[in-house]
Amino acid sequence: MLGNLPPETASFVGRKRELACMDALLGDHRLITLTGVGGVGKSRLALRAAAAPGRRHRDGIWWVELSPLRDPALLTTTVAHAVGLADHSSHPLDEELCAWMADKELLLVLDTCEHLVPEVRHLVGELLQSAPGLTVLTTSRERLGTPGEQVFDVRPLPAEGPDSDALALFRARALAATPDAAAAFADPARARVAAEVCRRLDGIPLALELAGARLRLWTLEQIAQRLGARFQVLADTRPTLAPRHRTMRTAIGWSHELCEPVERLLWARLSVFTGDFDVAAARTVCAGGPLPAGRVERVLEGLVAKSVVRRTEERGAGARYLLLDTIREFGHDWLEELGEVRTVADRHAHWYAALCRAADTGWLGPGQVDWYRRTTAEHAQLRTALEHLLGTDRAAALEMAGALWFFWFACGHVHEGRGFLERALSGVPPTGAAYTQALWALGLTMLLQGDMDDAQAVGAECTRAADRLADPERELRAAYLRAVSVLMPGDPAAALLLAGPRARAGHGGSTSGPGWLLCRLAGSYALCDLGRFEEAAEEAGALREACAELGERWLRAYADYVLAVAALGLGQHGEAARHVRAMLSGKRLLGDRFGIALGLDLLAVAVAALGDGELAARLLGTGHAWWRTVGRPQMGSPSLTALRDEGERRARAAIGDAAYESAFLGGAAASTG
Repeated sequence: MLGNLPPETASFVGRKRELACMDALLGDHRLITLTGVGGVGKSRLALRAAAAPGRRHRDGIWWVELSPLRDPALLTTTVAHAVGLADHSSHPLDEELCAWMADKELLLVLDTCEHLVPEVRHLVGELLQSAPGLTVLTTSRERLGTPGEQVFDVRPLPAEGPDSDALALFRARALAATPDAAAAFADPARARVAAEVCRRLDGIPLALELAGARLRLWTLEQIAQRLGARFQVLADTRPTLAPRHRTMRTAIGWSHELCEPVERLLWARLSVFTGDFDVAAARTVCAGGPLPAGRVERVLEGLVAKSVVRRTEERGAGARYLLLDTIREFGHDWLEELGEVRTVADRHAHWYAALCRAADTGWLGPGQVDWYRRTTAEHAQLRTALEHLLGTDRAAALEMAGALWFFWFACGHVHEGRGFLERALSGVPPTGAAYTQALWALGLTMLLQGDMDDAQAVGAECTRAADRLADPERELRAAYLRAVSVLMPGDPAAALLLAGPRARAGHGGSTSGPGWLLCRLAGSYALCDLGRFEEAAEEAGALREACAELGERWLRAYADYVLAVAALGLGQHGEAARHVRAMLSGKRLLGDRFGIALGLDLLAVAVAALGDGELAARLLGTGHAWWRTVGRPQMGSPSLTALRDEGERRARAAIGDAAYESAFLGGAAASTG
């Protein structure tokens, strides 16, 4: 099944009636919102309903986690990225997303919308109007208020009787905490005590989970006694809250009181994280005072044992930690009480800024794939850090935004990157290395969005800035920007003058630096466009060798692309296919959708030249699907368009128009997830 549904992280109890209702609603309506108090299980129910075995949506089921999102302006970007649309056009992204979804048949799940209700309401309305095959399922503490919205109120688990679902969940969580709890539930009298705990907690799943974790240290009777006392004290507080909200707040407050002082302190400081995080970040951001860095991990595991923090293990990513929204909100209230909000937010932002500086030095080295995976995993935290720095430390924000150039340019975050870079550059003095780097990164996003005139102007400004710094590496990077901005519209001779061997030698600089390598790529492609295929192959071969020595994959794949184009020009069709397959392998490692689309077009030309028209047609169809995910087919480039058209002409000539159309449509139906 196509999609990106997250795995279930805990057992699922009961909800048969709700799941049956959800099945009917999803079959008959296009917008369903699950509402209910925090901790009642809206997300779990949505996930189970979306993943039901009978659920069929031709273009998949796509889950978008909105809990970490704080800037409403990034809503469309977040949704687009989750469904696989890495749009590179300069058009408004909501328009591009609507156009991309217009012929899709898919289920879109937007989880945790309550802090973005107006923005979600607007976007969902636009999408549903544009895409008749779209169904949207949202979870929120309040309804969206969109016409046609079907609201399903998620109630707590039934908590009455000896066989209630609430008791079953409480038992499951208790046994997860300690196998010794089985004896307590086997005793009828003590089971009645457990049932009373469930009733007291109103059957709210998160409250039951927090209480169940306490059986590691306490007896059922102790839990019931202390919980009862806690409710007597706090039952009348915050009278403006509905009863279930009071129950949830009281249960969390009770769990908070039962934590050790350092656990409460860590809980409060962890609330600065949006989304999940690793232990290294927690150690740096949350240490201080009575909580030394060396003790953070042990205290963190204590919060995991108490179900305050969730811990997951992801292959290749190690342990990750997460606070559910209701628990994070409670912790943040305490952080405000402690007067530490600004201090901890500063630590958080500067930790992730340092991470970006480290990534900048590693993008074009042997750790490239690892840095891609790590920055992708930390995406929510990077956003939060940048937002904070834009309001508190403009110099640090500028440096961080520029250091992420590879993430913006090569990993499918062009719209978001351009937005952050423009904000970071606004109002700062136009001097210094950080300014020049951020300006160059902005120019790269302009290239991918097809704003060649703007990119050329930015490239000229980067050249002047690099001259003032007397920095050959900055000069080479500016030369690359200027070269590609004239190459893509169709002036390879000018591009070669800017980035070719003579120009590079004039600048000097390290031959293994990003500027030199990028210029070599632009120059080799310009040589192909000029029909100088042997020289192009020599340049691309040297680039590939340099990248291989560095352990770099992204640029090496583009070197393979140019080698393939050159081989085609020299009539070496089998060699071209070999190079482009190597290129596609590298691009898939880094999720480079633009590179994948380029490679599929080129492979189609090569296999068509080898006589396999049917495979060429399928590849062109698949390439078309990938181009749709980046917004601008062939980037509007005359040479790329001509290459793709050559593949189609050869394929049609080999198998005829009817067979071509059939194979093309088959390829276009391939997954781009």
